[in-house]
Amino acid sequence: MREDPAPPAPKPPRPVTAAWLERAALHYLERYSASAEMLRRTLARRVEKRARAREEDPAAFAELIDATVTRALSAGLVDDARFARARLATLRRRGTSTRGVSAKLAAKGVPHAVVEAAMEAEQAEAQADPRAIEAEAALAYARRRRLGPFRRPDLRAAHRDRDLAALARAGFAYALARDTVDAEPLDEGSGEAG
Repeated sequence: MREDPAPPAPKPPRPVTAAWLERAALHYLERYSASAEMLRRTLARRVEKRARAREEDPAAFAELIDATVTRALSAGLVDDARFARARLATLRRRGTSTRGVSAKLAAKGVPHAVVEAAMEAEQAEAQADPRAIEAEAALAYARRRRLGPFRRPDLRAAHRDRDLAALARAGFAYALARDTVDAEPLDEGSGEAG
């Protein structure tokens, strides 16, 4: 009886080079909008995976990663301010509070000053008071989650505390959460009180 030969050992991946990192960055940026820190984290994960497979130290490639991110910034492929404005608009449409926006953008590696500038630009563009923007976001959140005025009338009173808690967990102030939950039922088609 003949023994099957052992399968050949897997070929190690190619070494980490500046060209490979640049291709990886371009591939990532083609698919996703990203902050500089998000790109840096993604490249670091890819380098770590490849370096581990090659039994190399991933820390040796930190300068290459920094250089790749710097090139992406200088080429305009990555812009934290543009990313923050776009992400802020998306989060507001979904009903994210100011606190929630700050936390989510900080998690994406956007500097606090850039987040503040994006929020100031949002206020200037809307020509609205920050409280009005926050109230609009609370209403959007309530609409999306079917809370308060968007809940069936026969269930509203029974779920009032639960709705207040949901808005509070989303980062809205208690007074705003109370006003949103206690608002008159709205006509979902027009967004006007009915």
